[in-house]
Amino acid sequence: MKTSYKTVASSDIKISELMLPSHTNFSGKIHGGYILSLLDQIAFACASKFSGHYCVTASVDTVNFLRPIEVGELVTMKASVNYVGNSSMIVGIRVESENIQTGEIKHCNSSYFTMVAKDNSGKSIAVPGLILSTMNDVRRCFNCIKQIAQKKEKDLHEEIFDYSSPEALASLDQHNIKLDLR
Repeated sequence: MKTSYKTVASSDIKISELMLPSHTNFSGKIHGGYILSLLDQIAFACASKFSGHYCVTASVDTVNFLRPIEVGELVTMKASVNYVGNSSMIVGIRVESENIQTGEIKHCNSSYFTMVAKDNSGKSIAVPGLILSTMNDVRRCFNCIKQIAQKKEKDLHEEIFDYSSPEALASLDQHNIKLDLR
């Protein structure tokens, strides 16, 4: 049983950065890889702040690029711990961009990172329990619980599904796939 607990709000991190031409991809929009790098940084800061320990990224569970980000927009990332296990935490991150001339704000990205707390020797270490103080905290926590269950179901499917069975191979006909096994 956990001996210490912290609120979701105690994990809150917010960063803002102006998007520069050097951050663009070949189409002139902000490069998704650059945004991923910022997401990883804020997930680290959020999990480390909450746990009080160095944290590593165990998995990037979801990254939904919803809208492009333009050069000159101010990008703000807001992160919080939404769920905790023994040594792991799921950090939710919301990315918004603001046109600093018009004030228009758009939701550009939602992401979930699983972070693991480590001790000085690199071994996983227990993290505090999570206090849910608002119904929004509760909603986010339940979404993480659902995400964990879906991940376990997918992993189980990977273990028991026979990809080479005639039925499995025949089902590929329903997709835009041509089977050419050698």
